[in-house]
Amino acid sequence: MTPESVVTIGQNAIYVTMMIISLLLLPALAVGLLISMFQAATQINEQTLSFIPKLLVMFGIMIFGGSWIIQTITNYTTRLFVEIPQLIG
Repeated sequence: MTPESVVTIGQNAIYVTMMIISLLLLPALAVGLLISMFQAATQINEQTLSFIPKLLVMFGIMIFGGSWIIQTITNYTTRLFVEIPQLIG
């Protein structure tokens, strides 16, 4: 196992993680920003107001994007297991 292969495995793991996290966090960030702008415009200073819409958005993303997330993780893990004999020997 060469240092280049270890770095490549690490890069691929970080890439898959960033794709999955961006799918989950970017919509929640957008909803939080919109709610914060609404709170600033109406001067409502309630901390828990943004929690329920973010929760609903995350739930919707998990329903519609969950199969893609599972497929991506499964493909990466399968590819990694298939490459183990080549990496060792």
